[in-house]
Amino acid sequence: MLQGLVGEIWYWLLVLPHPRTRCSFSCVRQVLQNGFGVSLPSSAGTSVRSLSARTSVSSSRSCHADSGTAPRCCFHKLRWLRELKIHRPGSAESMSFSSLGLGPKLLQSISDTGYTQPTPIQTAAIPRVLAGRDLIGIAQTGTGKTAAFVLPILERIMNAGRPSARPRALIVAPTRELALQIDEQVRILGRHHRVRCATIFGGVGEQPQIDALRRGTDVIVATPGRLLDLMGSGHVNLREIEIAVLDEADRMLDMGFLPQIRRVVNALPKQRQTLLFSATLSSDIEKITGEFLRNPETVEIGRRSNPAESVAQFLYPVPKSRKIDLLIHLLRDQSLDSVLVFSRTKHGADKIVRKLKAANIAAAALHSNRSQSQRVAALGAFKNGHARVLVATDIASRGIDVEGISHVVNFDFPMHPEDYVHRIGRTGRADAVGDAISFVTPDDEAYVRGLEKMTRRSVPRKRVEGFDYSEVAVMSHQPRPMHVPRPQRYGVRQR
Repeated sequence: MLQGLVGEIWYWLLVLPHPRTRCSFSCVRQVLQNGFGVSLPSSAGTSVRSLSARTSVSSSRSCHADSGTAPRCCFHKLRWLRELKIHRPGSAESMSFSSLGLGPKLLQSISDTGYTQPTPIQTAAIPRVLAGRDLIGIAQTGTGKTAAFVLPILERIMNAGRPSARPRALIVAPTRELALQIDEQVRILGRHHRVRCATIFGGVGEQPQIDALRRGTDVIVATPGRLLDLMGSGHVNLREIEIAVLDEADRMLDMGFLPQIRRVVNALPKQRQTLLFSATLSSDIEKITGEFLRNPETVEIGRRSNPAESVAQFLYPVPKSRKIDLLIHLLRDQSLDSVLVFSRTKHGADKIVRKLKAANIAAAALHSNRSQSQRVAALGAFKNGHARVLVATDIASRGIDVEGISHVVNFDFPMHPEDYVHRIGRTGRADAVGDAISFVTPDDEAYVRGLEKMTRRSVPRKRVEGFDYSEVAVMSHQPRPMHVPRPQRYGVRQR
């Protein structure tokens, strides 16, 4: 039991929340002592270090637990039992994927990805979906909702036997980034059965997507606009769809996709299974579920519209003119190694990136004005660590599913509480620990009150020591304009 427990805790400390920070043996021993009352002898360090050597995560720096300092990777050690939810082996809360009714090929794919235990939304949703029930799944962003519907879809396709000439499953997502993330999950988890997946979204040419449909596909992952275009041209036939998924349903309504969703649903067979997943479920969505779902079961993990408990949230009051300087000041701390920054506007996102690059901070922008190739390149640079900071707008961020995001920074505080929940859900994913930092100007106080009213909790405020918040500091950084002599109105003509 002890060996398995040590291995599980070592994995969490090694991989989360900062993939590029390796925790020491002393850190593991301290957590075992404080969290489980288990005394680990010094001689066990050899086996633990051997375990760390077998991990695939590279380490560019070490934990400083041995030196007596408080390193960033160990910042949440006192909260890890509550937030990481690492359970004693054999406890009632500890459940394996094999107990959810998934087949051996799918379990092998899950094992290959490194997943060991299902998240609460997966535990609750997968058996119900496998039983054929319509389902409304509500859980905070980052809790594993995608796998909660991808896994039972793949299980159904694998059990169907001979491949069909037409698609069996349709997954509708609001953005192309989210569609690509779902496509990636389908391909990774379906690798041992060669499940065919076609992804359809706008902003790129239609022909490669049409070719993929003609070759045959089991699963279609699509955004509403391009899907309707290809349905209108006769390239998509949904008459044999057995299971349909509406992912991020609240965002699709916010983006005005309800008429398009109705058209898509009307093209589906009457006899089908329909799933609706979202981080938040407003009263407007609840009203329309009667159109799309039949006697659905509702699975709600956590209180509705609450941020994930594993995210530490802080407000940083700051004058508007000092926000970029405060961001640069915070980024001097190298423990902010994978930072997602949210801007309210596309122009603002580009401006932030220019300022960060001028300060020698590797950054990339992600918003709808970028071409698809630029967006893929930006997300790729952020995933592989070439870009330490990714600056995004709300709509584009819905497809960001990157492991190890250490911090989310709300450079512009969101006007809607639901957007706040989605934003900070980019960190603290799958019960990992993360930090959410929100810059708050006097104009944002009304939005903060709305958030705290919805979540029924106040967000602590912090002030950065050593940072000059005065407006005078802004003026001192401004370059003096070059003096240009005014042309003479009278006298000698200038040449």
